[in-house]
Amino acid sequence: MQHTLPGSDWQLPPLEECWQWSLDRLAQWQVDAFNRQLQAILPTNRFYQQKLGTNPAPIRHLDDLAQWPMTTKAELVEAAQQAPTGISPHHTFDTRYYTRLHRTSGTKGRPLVILDSETDWRWWSGTWQHVLRAAGVTPDDRVFLAFSFGPFIGFWSAHQACVDLGALAIPGGGLSSLARLEFMRQTAAAVVCCTPSYAMHLAEVAADNGFPLAELPVRILIVAGEAGGSVPEVRQHIEKAWRARLVDHSGATEIGPWGFGWPDRPGLHIIETSFIAELLPLEDTSPGRPEGPVTQFELVLTSLGRIGAPAIRYRTGDVVEAHRPTDGPCRFLWLPRGVIGRADDMVTVRGVNVFPSGIDAIVRQFPQVAEYQVRILRRGAMDELVVDAECDAETAQRLAAALHIQLGLRIPVKTVPADSLPRFEAKARRWLDHRHLPAEKS
Repeated sequence: MQHTLPGSDWQLPPLEECWQWSLDRLAQWQVDAFNRQLQAILPTNRFYQQKLGTNPAPIRHLDDLAQWPMTTKAELVEAAQQAPTGISPHHTFDTRYYTRLHRTSGTKGRPLVILDSETDWRWWSGTWQHVLRAAGVTPDDRVFLAFSFGPFIGFWSAHQACVDLGALAIPGGGLSSLARLEFMRQTAAAVVCCTPSYAMHLAEVAADNGFPLAELPVRILIVAGEAGGSVPEVRQHIEKAWRARLVDHSGATEIGPWGFGWPDRPGLHIIETSFIAELLPLEDTSPGRPEGPVTQFELVLTSLGRIGAPAIRYRTGDVVEAHRPTDGPCRFLWLPRGVIGRADDMVTVRGVNVFPSGIDAIVRQFPQVAEYQVRILRRGAMDELVVDAECDAETAQRLAAALHIQLGLRIPVKTVPADSLPRFEAKARRWLDHRHLPAEKS
């Protein structure tokens, strides 16, 4: 039985046309979309009724949002735990009106179940089209999705977007890495979607098995799930191995597919016709911080159009730098380094703020390092880092020297046997927090 839900008439504007909207036109679109969404959700959305009241005044300007409360993932998880169904009450409708169930990866705690209605799912696909268009994917392309199709939403939304575009979507679940490479060759895939870590792992598998990776007709890799897609050293490593261009993308189960990049540069645009972006200054209290304006921010997003599972002023935890382009193919807010890292992943070591992406950028300068992990240790009152790397002793010494020069920190690099560290298909977990362990067990 079909149900007509509030917001079912939602329409996204034409892709490349909205990329060139003036700032005033874009802002008016966002204000109108936000107020329309608010009117649709408040009658039945218990979570936002409690946060906002049942009849808040519509906003007139984007600046008005600064007076509204923020939403955190911890809030949603706690609300879900208290709900009899285990589903967060920030969902607008009764569960019988939803057609999709996914959940977060749980890398930072308890997984969160998120539902989407059929209208929401169309919004996901429509928003994803920005990613495909900027990457140059066409209906004539064959797109290989190198994932195991579990409950994580990113795999499914990418598949749906490719189908709706008219491209041939090729699922790669249930196969070994070598079998996936063979399947890419068999199907003559031109586009591959995966995480940056898995793109590097596939290149490693190809080299170990004598598979001619560079002979595949792959011209584009769309990567997401980690910061690597906008780290120049990671991009160079992947593009050289695959002889293909790399495009970054970012999104999250609880907020949506919010960012897209280009094949010729690192960085991400925020899809501002589907999201309102705010930049929360990231306070740096480390000793010796240079004076001047804050340049790094936590990204706060409000989804526009996901009526069944809205997120208003959602603190993503993603650390970014940003500016507004005045020319070029798109005027949406631009993050030149993509997602630099997670605010809760930042470690301060002797006054220096270190993100996983910063370590990754240096490690990828050494192709001799097959894989690595970083252990965070506690020495007295201080945090320290140790890098475990699959490489020879000489490379380990050179890597330690590079870390010292580029970060200003002495970080030990210890060699470990080949193939002893885990490989990752989804989000990589290379940082191990051992600060809770006794020093002798670290």
